[in-house]
Amino acid sequence: MRTPRRHQSPSVRVPGRGAVRRVVSLVPSLTEAVAATGPELLVGATDWCSHPPGLDVARVRGTKNPDLERIAALRPDLVVANEEENRSADLAALRGAGIEVLVTEIRTLPQAFAELDRVLTAGCGLSRPAWLDEAEDGWNTVRPAADAIAVVPVWRRPWMVLGRDTFAGDLLARLGVRNAYAGDAERYPRAGIGELNEPGRADLVVLPDEPYRFTVDDGPEAFPGLPVALVSGRHLTWYGPSLAEAPAVLGAALAAASSGPPAAPAP
Repeated sequence: MRTPRRHQSPSVRVPGRGAVRRVVSLVPSLTEAVAATGPELLVGATDWCSHPPGLDVARVRGTKNPDLERIAALRPDLVVANEEENRSADLAALRGAGIEVLVTEIRTLPQAFAELDRVLTAGCGLSRPAWLDEAEDGWNTVRPAADAIAVVPVWRRPWMVLGRDTFAGDLLARLGVRNAYAGDAERYPRAGIGELNEPGRADLVVLPDEPYRFTVDDGPEAFPGLPVALVSGRHLTWYGPSLAEAPAVLGAALAAASSGPPAAPAP
């Protein structure tokens, strides 16, 4: 079901404050979403905000260690953030400096669509973008690309995997891939490589290229005998314009891995 549309002009006034003219984003996904929809609003972003390519705005360090003084100096009408990506202490400090902060919470695909609509329309005062409709329509008609139980590492040294209640896990489930650790008490549990390779635990390994940059030479060799899908981390973990491409991009990688040979053991 598509998120209800709220068409608004760029000069809309949000109750309690004037029109939003200057936005700082502390989340790569939201940076891309704002830049694709209202590029004239974006004045600052983190060092990790790599999309769209060539983004020319002030940089405010990382998601976990933003330069609060630099942000304040940019005089933003709004800072957009995320409860998982950013530290509550930093967001509280920004609010204490009199800066409006909009914090998103995204654990599922429907939440992502609803929060993107809230950030762009209610938060930034923009009209709902066509790319958001396209993404929602695409996911509403998506078909499973695989039928597998997978372990989904997101870090190495130590190994960490997707656990319960994650956005990436929800996307994979919609594509026919069930997370072997979906019932874990932790959202990103640690697990030894022996445990991850236990017989019967999984019949597929999904390796994204972020936050840890798994590659053909770094990751698959740890899972001898299991097929491995190397996937785009941006399409698996970002909630923004990449969602429109994600069903096709992820689906192709998952289908190829499911039908291909298992990973070879390390030499």
